[in-house]
Amino acid sequence: MKRYVLRRLLALVPVLLGITFLSFALMRLAGSDAITEMYSGVGAAVSQETLDAARAKLGLDRPFLVQYLSWLGGMMAGDMGVSFVSGRDVFDTFLSKLPATLLLAALSVLLAVAVSLPLGVLSAVAHQKARTARDAGLRSGCFLLDFAVRLASFVGNSMPNFFVALLLMHFLAIRLGWLPVISSGVTLEGAVMPTLTLAIAMSAKYLRQVRAAVLDELSKDYVTGAKARGVAESVILTKSVLRSSLMTIVTLLALSVGSLLGGTAIVETIFMWDGVGKLAVDAIMMRDYPLIQAYVVWMAMIYVGVNLVADLLYPALDPRVKLGMGGETK
Repeated sequence: MKRYVLRRLLALVPVLLGITFLSFALMRLAGSDAITEMYSGVGAAVSQETLDAARAKLGLDRPFLVQYLSWLGGMMAGDMGVSFVSGRDVFDTFLSKLPATLLLAALSVLLAVAVSLPLGVLSAVAHQKARTARDAGLRSGCFLLDFAVRLASFVGNSMPNFFVALLLMHFLAIRLGWLPVISSGVTLEGAVMPTLTLAIAMSAKYLRQVRAAVLDELSKDYVTGAKARGVAESVILTKSVLRSSLMTIVTLLALSVGSLLGGTAIVETIFMWDGVGKLAVDAIMMRDYPLIQAYVVWMAMIYVGVNLVADLLYPALDPRVKLGMGGETK
């Protein structure tokens, strides 16, 4: 186990180097820089000498590789630099935005699981009962229940986040006046609409995956044998079917948690939620390279870390899964 974890952590090093180098290069290929963006809105002409002096002060006049190696050396020494725009320490700035993203991620995941897990199981059981009744030549209302759940999942999955956000703002904030249109701070009241926006799409996706996983388990021989022995259906679902379906759910959670902890840029920007995603969008717009690089490093570490935790959970959920020597589960 320790060797496996160490191997995965060492694999993070070339990943970080590659990702940071590419992001560093792409931002410069995109044109413009922090100095151009800052002086473009002053409303007066600025001499080239002033622009060149400002670039030299930030080190933007140096060759690309020199800039990258300088940043990389500072990061390895624990110094992520200073924001080109605010002048604040990048690490402190990033940490100040992290609690808002962590709160939004936790609430969204909890709500999505609380909605999708019971509805996914309910839809799968209803489908199974409807199919059994059809094979016996009987009618069953379970088909309508399964159809309604699948239809809700399809609608939720087809709506982009920005559209859901606008609908919630229109009805909950403007028409009904229950909630503020935009967040005035990191509060539970301000987190309601961003959480609902993220949870709707996540719930729809999870619901379909949970339904498929549970249906697959319900069709297996051990379920038929348990029913023949008189084991209650609720016991089969909770102690056997759901346990076998947990690997699918954990995999989905790992992917979603990774993206949520990286900040959901569109949702945070729409609701003015002061998290990591909004910070990244603002940094990109202003070409604030140190903040962008900090965000890239954070995203890479989050995805590797979350996937590592998910891989370590697999053997606990299913003893048949073993951690491979090559770094994969099998």
